[in-house]
Amino acid sequence: MKRVFDLVFALLGLALAWWLIVIAWLAASVDTRSNGFFIQKRVGRNSKIFRVVKIKTMRPVEAFDTTVTRRGDPRITALGAFFRKTKIDELPQLWNVLLGDMSFVGPRPDVPGFADTLQGEERAMLSIRPGITGPATLKYRNEEELLAEQENPELFNREVIWPDKVKVNLEYIRDWSLRRDIQFILETVFH
Repeated sequence: MKRVFDLVFALLGLALAWWLIVIAWLAASVDTRSNGFFIQKRVGRNSKIFRVVKIKTMRPVEAFDTTVTRRGDPRITALGAFFRKTKIDELPQLWNVLLGDMSFVGPRPDVPGFADTLQGEERAMLSIRPGITGPATLKYRNEEELLAEQENPELFNREVIWPDKVKVNLEYIRDWSLRRDIQFILETVFH
């Protein structure tokens, strides 16, 4: 049922938003002076590595090498900040949903070094497709601001945020329903 929902709405979303994705890609290409698509390896279902596709919102900054993003991050462009705020940068992930790498709702796909280190019952997070949104994503929608307040954002992310996201995602898996998925999608879109 979840996969059928994903297929139908990914196709519908791409049919309705393809023009916006193209415009955002062109604008991001000019803004970052590189390919406007951000493509990165992420850990997916059953620990399979896949390439997530988003609109690029950052440009490289010398001596700034981290996957943790916080408010005021010098790599985020002005246009990129707009794309992040409006979630336009997330639209190309509809393609990942269509391909079956992702779902609309589930744990966010992380870069290697997080999800692939899960142990015991935590590995249940890898039993489902990662999502564009989900309960942990919504709980930490202000994650960049929270990280900006920390003396060591990477350590805080690894020791506080990541373990809590795992807990929230495991609760989601145990209590899954299509109705709740629709609620998460609506909350993401209309918040």
